[in-house]
Parts: sequence; structure tokens; C-alpha cells
Amino acid sequence: MFQQHAYIENVSLRLSEVLADIGVNERIILKKRRTWLLAESMGSIHTRSTQLRNVNCSVYFLGSQSEGSTTLGLDSDIDCLLCYNKINVIQDWADWEPGVRNHLIIQDDTLSPGYCLLQTLCVDVPLPYNNVPNPYLFRNSMGKILMKNSFMSVLTAPITEGGIRHGPALAWQGQPGVYAHDIVFAFHCKSWPLQARQWLFQQGVGQWPSDHMKRYCSNTGCFVVGVGNKSSDHEEVEWRISTSLAERCLMFNLSITQIRCYILMKMILKTFIKPHFEDTISSYMCKTVLFRCIANTESNVWRENNLLACLSLCIFTLYNNTFNENCPHFIIPGNNLMRGHISRETKPYILEILLVIINSGGRALLGIECDALGDRIQMKMSYFLSVKISDIISGHLLLTTVKNALHIVQKELCILTRNRGYEEAIRQLLRDIIKLVIISNQCQGLDKTACSLMTPWFCTTLGSILASQSIHQCNAISADALTWISLGLNTDVASSKLKLASMLYCLGDTQRTEIILRDIEANYDLNNVEPACVCYGFICQPYRRGFNEICDNHNEEAVQYTAASCVRFLQCEINCVPHELRYEVFRSTQEDLAFRGTNDDWMDLAVTDSLPYLYFLQYKTYTNLGRHEDKHRALSNLMRTIDQEPNLAHRETALNILGQCMEQEDQARDALRCYSLSLNVRERNNAANIHICRLLSNIICNHYLDGKMFRFTVGYQLTDWQKLEKEIVTGCTVSVVLFIMGMNLPIYAAQRNTHGPKTES
Repeated sequence: MFQQHAYIENVSLRLSEVLADIGVNERIILKKRRTWLLAESMGSIHTRSTQLRNVNCSVYFLGSQSEGSTTLGLDSDIDCLLCYNKINVIQDWADWEPGVRNHLIIQDDTLSPGYCLLQTLCVDVPLPYNNVPNPYLFRNSMGKILMKNSFMSVLTAPITEGGIRHGPALAWQGQPGVYAHDIVFAFHCKSWPLQARQWLFQQGVGQWPSDHMKRYCSNTGCFVVGVGNKSSDHEEVEWRISTSLAERCLMFNLSITQIRCYILMKMILKTFIKPHFEDTISSYMCKTVLFRCIANTESNVWRENNLLACLSLCIFTLYNNTFNENCPHFIIPGNNLMRGHISRETKPYILEILLVIINSGGRALLGIECDALGDRIQMKMSYFLSVKISDIISGHLLLTTVKNALHIVQKELCILTRNRGYEEAIRQLLRDIIKLVIISNQCQGLDKTACSLMTPWFCTTLGSILASQSIHQCNAISADALTWISLGLNTDVASSKLKLASMLYCLGDTQRTEIILRDIEANYDLNNVEPACVCYGFICQPYRRGFNEICDNHNEEAVQYTAASCVRFLQCEINCVPHELRYEVFRSTQEDLAFRGTNDDWMDLAVTDSLPYLYFLQYKTYTNLGRHEDKHRALSNLMRTIDQEPNLAHRETALNILGQCMEQEDQARDALRCYSLSLNVRERNNAANIHICRLLSNIICNHYLDGKMFRFTVGYQLTDWQKLEKEIVTGCTVSVVLFIMGMNLPIYAAQRNTHGPKTES
């Protein structure tokens, strides 16, 4: 690949332009970093604001997504590190703290570089702990009490469901449109690892990293994660030392050419190595190779018009590492990252692939399908100029910010579902809001932005709970409720305003309800607004072009006019919920509960997407106002949204409320069809089962459907409802099992709540 200067410069500039077009440019990289650092701030602030519930951990987003060193085609995982702060890991006795659990890092010649032992110390005095009271402690031959790395599984047990353990990480597989994510659990040590002290004083040809960067890195300390060296005789008590925060600092200080070089290495890896030799060379090894090449070359080598030569250097270094089966960790060189990864059988094939790439003069890049890189290079981007990839990336980043905030809010709301009383829920929300305000006043930058994003959601919920309480007590909405909900009206395009409209509708104030709904519809630009939901993972379709374009020109402030969160109601907000939606709180029978996962607590809430709920409230409001033309327009919009909006998260709920509208229009067949479609979307934990029972009960009790008499006898099971629907539509005689009659519905509701959903006559 070492070619004439003109060739290298021409290909390098071409490569740089193509990479910039697919989002590998300074602006998009900074946008990605801001998104994930903001998510990190929200996660850490949330743990600080909820320490009353004994939550005490720090959240870090590391790896390619937060570094900005990935593309849409690479589809990199989300790497999250959760650091438990209740354990004090030290390297010096002077750092021992009274009243907390202290563990001393031990490193000796019996351990592989990059690994350590954790000796348990006394809580009350700075002395070694001598008892072994539980199975997670081990006394070694020297008499020291060591903590086993399996102890980490005790801390992580509540959130491990569905995860697959890969070394120290728990991995959740992604699906189309949903990122896979890894979570690593760790303890933090404030001091820099002893094995890496020498790195602080080394200086390569390129004068990189700078002294300033090294000082910053040394102040980040290190993590210890619960995994031992597989070739060790004492694997169960060893802990891996991680310098991931220092490595993130190094990545944040790379030039755009260096980042592009790293991304090209990962594309080569994904295209030519991983399909045949999955667990051999990793992207982390490529990152380490890049660091070493930067440190050992002059800084003026890393120019945009020299990208091909820089890539050649990195691939050649990777070839040598593979040949020697040794890829030294950049900060702890004694740690060989390739140990045990390159087998004797696979080594010749990997070397041959790398050699072909080296000798191809850049032509091997034409075979990369990731992000259509090869086609883009070959066709000089002429075909792809109409596709602005940076817009698509920016759209993903904005919804990532929204969903991170929503994830925290929904987590809190699901906790509140266990506190069904008004007073307890109000006190908890006030504590959370006050804590967030205090944190906001004490911080700046992204931390303050994080507080400003999360606080309004809690204010809206507090206002809605207060309104529900006052409607229950005196059929009015208190001034306090209106004040609190007004503080959160601009969380996004619609959801908080829809809560206000919902409570006014339930109060019977149709005039003000109609005004608010009209305002929401005017601001809900169907060309620019995207639904946002984190209740569960589902496959998202491509976002709207207008949405992506706005996101490309703005940061998180665009949430207010481009994103529409789903609307959530706690059970203590039930008086602010129309009766048609109240059934959603009672969606799960006792049998259904067995089919719910650890992340399905949202099913205890009444939840609906914003746009269908907007049209449903319009339908109800215009019905009460006697505006029949507007009523039918709202109903048509509701049907169109259910049919055409690609990214509805709660389509089954929208179908359920549409079915009830059909009932109110005396169209029982269409209503039953809606409930049928709803069950096709979500078979279990679906209120459609209640609606089918209720509707059939009404049909039987009224004895008529379209003028045809029906009789009932015992014979059908509830699961036979599809056959029953067919018979109703064709006008055949229907047999229905007695337990689906209306007299049994209150019993069903009592399984979830003694009051059940309130219905209108």
C-alpha cells in the first residue's frame, strides 16, 4: 500500500470525503459525544436524586457510541459501565475510610499484568479482615481474605434477566432498529493503577499523549471489574483492571483523520475478518494499535490527504501483532490482548487476509459493503449525494436523548405504581423534584442541561396527581395542580399538554379542552414530529426527513417541537383519564402476569401514543359539543394514524380506544374487528380481552345485532373469539360460554384493583 505520493493523496482525499458524507466529520462526532455525555449526566444525576432508595452508583457510557467512532453501518453496541460507589477500593492504606466497605488492591508476580486481587478490610479500623462469613470471601495461602469476583453477580441479580454474560459484561442482543447493549459492573479506585505508572513518564516520537492528557488520565483512577484471567489457577478471585476513562480521554483528543483511520480498521475487520474468525481480532485491539501508531509517528503524518498511508501503517502494525500473537495494552503493556485469541489453525488465514489488504493499494476498500463505502468510493458519490446521512444520524441522536430522559422518568413512575395513595406519591415526586433543583443549582454545563430535561416530566406528573386528587374530592382542579402541570407543558410537542387536556375533559370543561387540543394539533407537524417511547424495545421504521433535518441543525432543545412522547397515567391519576383508557390499567389477568418481564412494569400504567390520544380526545370533545363534522374528522384521523403511522409503540391501545369509538357509533362489528387487530398486535396483557367480553355481553343482553336475534348457550371458550366474530358478522347463531358475560367482568377487574375501570352508561 506504500504508493506514489500523488496516488496516496488522491485516494486519501476521496476516502475522507466519503467518510465525511456518512457522518464521520467533526460536527457529527461532537454531536454524538454530547448526546451520550448528556445521557451519562442524566443517569448519574438520577442515582444522586434517588439515594433515599439506597441507589448509589455512577453511570458511564463508554465505547464507540460515546466516542463518536462508529457509523450507522457498523451498528456498534451501547457500552454502559455501572460503578457501585458503596465499596471503597484502595491501593494505599492512607485511603482507607471508616464506616464503609474497604478493599485493598493486591498485585504481585503471581498475577498476570492487568489483573489484581481485592483484600477485604475491616469497616471500623484500618486492619485486614480475618473472618470468612459468606461464600463470596476466600482465604488464600497467605491468610488474606479475598473477595471473589462472583460477588458482582449478587449486586447485578435484579437486572440480569434476559442478559447473556460475556466476560465481565451482560449483553442484551439488539434487533432491527434497536441497538444491542452491554453493561459492565465495576468498582472505582481513585488512584492510578501501579502497573500503569510507567506509562505516565513515557513519551513517543509523536509527543502523544501530551503531558496535560496524562495528568488528566492519572486523575481518573481506574475501575476493577469482576472477571479473572482464564489461564490463571485463581481465576475466581482475580479482578481485571480497566482504564476505560483514560482511554476515552485519549479518544476525545484524536484528530478527525485518526478517527477515520480507526473506523476504516473496524470496517475492514467487519468485512474481511469477523465473518470467518469471529473471536480473534477485536475492535479494541484495533484501537490499541491506533494509539501505538499515533504515539510512534510524527504528528504531521496524520493529515487528511495522507489517510491511506496512515491506514496502511495501522494494518501493517496489526499484521505484526498477529504474527507475534502479541498486542500489548497501550497503558499496561504487559497485558497481551491477543493471548488466547489467535489459534494455530486460524493464524495463517488471518495473516493472509491482512497481507492482501496491505498489498491492495486501497483497492480492498472497494469490497466494503458497510455504509456502502465501496460503492461510494467507486461511483464518486454521484448516486448518493441526495442522501444526507448526517441528518439520519442526528435524528437517532435526538431520540436517544429523549429516550434516555424518558427511561429515567418511566423508571420512577413504575416505582410510584407501588405507592397507590395520593399522599405518598405526591411526597415522593416532591422529593425528586427538589433534589433535581438542588443538583441543578450546584452544577453547570451538561449536568444542568440534564436536570432541565428531566425535571419538567416530574412536574407534569405531580400536577396530574394533584388534579386527580382534587377531582376526586371536590370535582375541581386545584390551583396548585395547574401550576405544577404548567411547569412541564414544554417537555415535548404533545404529551404534557395532552395530560392537561385530559384532566379538563374529565372535569367536563369541554370548551378549554377543545382550545388546548386545537393548539396541540397546530404544533404537531406530521412532517417533522416523531413518536418517542421507551416502554419496550420495538423495531422502528426510518424517521421522517423533516424530523432528521431539524435534528441536524439543533441539539436537545429540538425535543420541544420534534418529539412526541407517549402519555402515561399512574393509577393515582385515574380521575384524569377518560373511562375508555382506564381499562389499560387492568390489562393483565393473573395468568398474564406470568408472561411479563422485569421491564414490563409500564403495563400497570395507562399508556398511549400522543397522536392517537389527541384525535381520540378530539372525537370525545367534539361529540360533547355537538360538532358532528369535526367529530368525524377526528375519528378519520384516528383511523388513519393507526393504519399509517409507522412508529406507534402502543398500537394495540390505539385500536382499543378506536374500538370503543366504534361502539359509540353503534358499529359493533367494526369495534370487534378493532379488538381483533389489537390482539394480533399484543396477544397477552391486552385490555382488548376485556372489551371483547364486554361487547359480547352487551350484544347478548340486547339480543339484537343489526336486527337479527341471537341466543347463547354454553359451548365457546374465550380463545374462540375469532370464530365468534365471524359468526356475528355473518349473522349466524352464536354460542357463548357464560363466564364471558358482563356479570363476570367486575371479578376480572378485582384481580388488578378493587375499583375496576369506571364506565359511562
